Amino acid sequence: MRSALCGFLLLWSGCSYYSFTGATIPSHLGTISIPLVEDRSVSTIPTLSDDFTEALIDRFVNQTRLSLEPLEPDADAVLNVTISRYENRPTSVGGNERAALNRVTLYAQVRYLDQVEDEVLLETSLNAFGEYDPAEGIDGEAEAAQDALQNLADDVFTRATSNW
Repeated sequence: MRSALCGFLLLWSGCSYYSFTGATIPSHLGTISIPLVEDRSVSTIPTLSDDFTEALIDRFVNQTRLSLEPLEPDADAVLNVTISRYENRPTSVGGNERAALNRVTLYAQVRYLDQVEDEVLLETSLNAFGEYDPAEGIDGEAEAAQDALQNLADDVFTRATSNW
């Protein structure tokens, strides 16, 4: 039964590689370059660029068969991401007209290129958010930004590795 299931999955996948995380990667891709995420936002969190890059590398290298290639020209695929905007706004107001909950929203531009076939696999804008109690101050904002960043990394990964 197990070998029949494996055979079915191989036939079903065709020219793509499927992992049990749900990620589908074209079979001709073996390496990926993920340059440092560019942060064009005006945020109060100085580590967004590094943290976002690490989150993307974690997903693409640990949840697929792709290996990381540090040099863009040598990679089969390149994932470029730019944080274009950072917002921190109140989402609900409590007593005395004070914010009861704030939302940090990150906006990103994503371009995923197959350099073997010279084809853009994904080009899109995405956003994600995290919320916090304003009484938590900068620590709450930083945690909400990290939540938004992790959600955004999940969205980038899902969009880049899904053909549906």
